[in-house]
Amino acid sequence: MPTIHTSALSGQEAMTLLEDYIQDAIPGAIGFVMSVIGAVLVYVIGVRVINFLRKVLKKMLQRHSVDEGVQQFLDAIAKFAGYFILILMILGFFGVTTASVVAVLGSAGLTLGLALQGSLSNFAGGVLILILKPFSVGDYIIEGTGKDEGFVHEISVFYTTLRTGDDKTIVIPNGTLANNSITNLSKMKSRRLDILVDIAYDADLKKAKQILQQVADQCAYRQEDKDAEIVVYELAESSVKVMVRVWTDSDEYWNARFELNEQIKFALDAAKIEIAFPQLDVHVR
Repeated sequence: MPTIHTSALSGQEAMTLLEDYIQDAIPGAIGFVMSVIGAVLVYVIGVRVINFLRKVLKKMLQRHSVDEGVQQFLDAIAKFAGYFILILMILGFFGVTTASVVAVLGSAGLTLGLALQGSLSNFAGGVLILILKPFSVGDYIIEGTGKDEGFVHEISVFYTTLRTGDDKTIVIPNGTLANNSITNLSKMKSRRLDILVDIAYDADLKKAKQILQQVADQCAYRQEDKDAEIVVYELAESSVKVMVRVWTDSDEYWNARFELNEQIKFALDAAKIEIAFPQLDVHVR
């Protein structure tokens, strides 16, 4: 009997302890659930507020005819700032104060600075691009290494996005663009198109130049206020290199090149003037 009495007493004590634990845990659980609900509500409302403020900022910048690249850059900064403040507000529901976050960021400042060195360089590069304006959204640029080129689609906080002619997307860090040379093919309204034509040494050079002059003058994309030039560029090993120089609008550069290449071939073939190719004469003694 004493053994049974002790077992029953232990079970009763265990139930009491469990009830006390549940009673103590319920307020905390309810508080946590309420914090989660509050955080979700703040997030949903905050996202809508951020998007609304971004739209207001964009309309204001458009009303003042601000450069599109500056619009994109400021919009990205507003987005980052808005979400940073939103995250601080959400952390507040779980007992994390703004002072705590600032203290952590301050103590980890050196580490963060080293970790974000590349990002800070790209940010500074973006600021320099917007101030100096070596290019704008819509310009066709060639990056200094010559590997990347295309139309500028977006200038963001850390990266600039290019779109190629075949609709590929190229993302280049702003720091790279700010520290390398850039060829902007859209800065000027006009471009000179140079096409080299290899004429055989046996061909009639004067006649070839006359034909090329006619083709160049009849080019639909040539600027009429600037004369086309036909010059002997080089006496090469296997050919006489004749250069066709035509001025055209920057937007029509490729159309002019394609048309001239085709018409030059047709005209020289019709006149039976040989377009030379590399040759090697071998004399056997």
